[in-house]
Amino acid sequence: MADIVPTSNDIEIVAKFKPRARLLLQLGDQLIKNESIALLELAKNAYDADASMVSIDMYHPDSIEDGYIVIEDDGFGMTADVVENVWLEPGSSYKQEQFAERRFTAKYKRLPIGEKGIGRFGAHKLGNLIEMTTKSAISKEVYVSIDWTQFAEHRYLEDVPIKIIERQQPVYFTNGKIGTKIVIRGFRKEWERGMARSVIRAITSMTSPFEIMDTFLPLFKITDKPGWFDGIMTWDKICDYSLFQFDTVISGNNITDFSYGFTPWNTMTKLHERHIDISDPIVENHLRITDDDENPVDLAKYKIGTIRFKGYIFDLDTFIMKMGVSDKNGFKSYLKSNGGVRVYRDGLRVYDYGEPENDWLSLDYRRFQQPTKAISNNLIVGAVYLNRDESSDLEEKTNREGFVSNDAYDAFKSAILHVVSLVETLRQTDKKKLKEIYGPTPKSEPVMSLLGEAQRYVDEKVLDSEVKTEIKKYLVKIERDYKLVTENLLKAAGAGLNMSVVIHEIEKIIYEVDKVLKAEKASDRALKLVQHLSSLIDGYADLIRRSEQTNESVFNIINQALFNTEYRLHTHEITAIKKYQENSATKSIRCKVARNLLIGAIMNLIDNSIYWLDQKAFKKKEENEPFTKKIFIDVVADDEFVHIIVADNGTGILLPTEEITEPFVTGKKNGAGMGLGLHIASEVMIAQGGNISFPEPGDYEIPTEFAQGAIVVLSLKK
Repeated sequence: MADIVPTSNDIEIVAKFKPRARLLLQLGDQLIKNESIALLELAKNAYDADASMVSIDMYHPDSIEDGYIVIEDDGFGMTADVVENVWLEPGSSYKQEQFAERRFTAKYKRLPIGEKGIGRFGAHKLGNLIEMTTKSAISKEVYVSIDWTQFAEHRYLEDVPIKIIERQQPVYFTNGKIGTKIVIRGFRKEWERGMARSVIRAITSMTSPFEIMDTFLPLFKITDKPGWFDGIMTWDKICDYSLFQFDTVISGNNITDFSYGFTPWNTMTKLHERHIDISDPIVENHLRITDDDENPVDLAKYKIGTIRFKGYIFDLDTFIMKMGVSDKNGFKSYLKSNGGVRVYRDGLRVYDYGEPENDWLSLDYRRFQQPTKAISNNLIVGAVYLNRDESSDLEEKTNREGFVSNDAYDAFKSAILHVVSLVETLRQTDKKKLKEIYGPTPKSEPVMSLLGEAQRYVDEKVLDSEVKTEIKKYLVKIERDYKLVTENLLKAAGAGLNMSVVIHEIEKIIYEVDKVLKAEKASDRALKLVQHLSSLIDGYADLIRRSEQTNESVFNIINQALFNTEYRLHTHEITAIKKYQENSATKSIRCKVARNLLIGAIMNLIDNSIYWLDQKAFKKKEENEPFTKKIFIDVVADDEFVHIIVADNGTGILLPTEEITEPFVTGKKNGAGMGLGLHIASEVMIAQGGNISFPEPGDYEIPTEFAQGAIVVLSLKK
């Protein structure tokens, strides 16, 4: 295109970008994911300031007006000039230049972890008012106060008044003390127990549980809520349950050091420890790093540096845990929250690798593909260690959701997966020995066993040859189609409906078939039943097609589930406490779900509650004690999920929670249940991209009268 030549009549106007004041508020909301990230960013600033510790103290967290957070470090502090020209400059390149010039800190020889200049926006994520007091060794104490609400009141960023006070006499940092203290007030939301527990997990995971970092200690506490952190398991209580461990070093295109260990528990007297090093033939065959397609991977092409990868692998099989895990719920909960592979650079965690929602290595998908071999996120607690100076090609995203996807990152990820594959191969041998010696004996599948019994009965008892032939024909077809359905179970789940729903219906009719065949000597009714069963299986694909996900009101779905069970609740004299209806905001919550499936999942939970409430009522009646049966339903939303809470004041969950979502597992008496209700609810949630959980009473705000009963949470992705 030809250049446009200005004429003598043209007028040139010199313009500038005029950033709106609210831009900073928008940046804070979009770049800082949640409260945990906000506090981590502020803690990282303390690390970059060469601090040996950072303390985060929260007061009155459940009060927007009275609550406040104090964040204090003993770093090198800031001068008034740095506060004005660096700290108050969004996107400042100060730390980026420090890293580029390799200006290590004086005391601990650190390079900055943060380099985007946006970490301070974490303060806005937490509250509207911020007061910062800071002092360096070469300057006076500096005080600055920011009211974030003014950024919404003024038009342009330059219009917002920010006053910096350089104190002639220090008020806080006296007697030669230096560092930075930040006080945040005017919370943007009331804190709940679950939020605080998430934060302490995040702060605890800021440094690796395997390597003690003597030069930096992050601390978090809430002074007036001591019970909020009760029951949180720590690594020192979990690590001894690990059956498999590994430690490896990767450099260039090779594994340069490697060790693997199988350490059975003391109760596993028939097994012996096994240790493998880099000289093992299997390991030698895996020394050269390759990707999934066996293409060579050479990290030396990039600025990644030497990688160390260390991990502890656990086993959640029921027969294993029965041999030594006392707190099975706490054990499984810890692995669910803390499992996965985290990344640490210079000892400090790179978010959000290792978070439950970030399956960055696709471990869960690999487990789905190879369930007997692959390691899922809830089976491993792993740590990858990088050197900040050597790994500059691994660049963190501005929103703190891992590294930027580039060729260096792809090579890094392939190298980690290569080691995982090697460990899985070694583990398979020991896992097989475990199962052979201590595993359960094979059990006949209930449905196939019942079908066989029905076929034998027809052969022996049905005299009419024409009827016998017709029934046997359908029973053979049922058996063949049932096997086909179960083989396609997981494929169907991806379409929005797990085939457990169909199987549930099949099994109910099969039981009816068995009873009718025996009671009615193969009547026409029996024949119609098996014909109906066959038609049901033939139509399972049609059921899947009808389970399309749509944008639905969670409020209306719960109302519909309660409406559907209203008569039963009334008949069983159960009071439903509908806490979710008290919060007007709940009415606006919508999720993309298969409406009928979610309604069915909630009804399954209510059905379980009805049964166990009746069981407790019977017991209380025998003991001549008064008892009012109640169900509690609420909705809690966070940044990622919408949680539907269904609790009751019944007997509580009697079976281990790691077992009760498995098919055919039930604690109900005398065949009162087939053990598929929770399994179906779990599979429905998975199909919707959510999950089912069984939290401790303190994880959510529920009345104390429900603390001893069953608490089940259906979590839907927003």
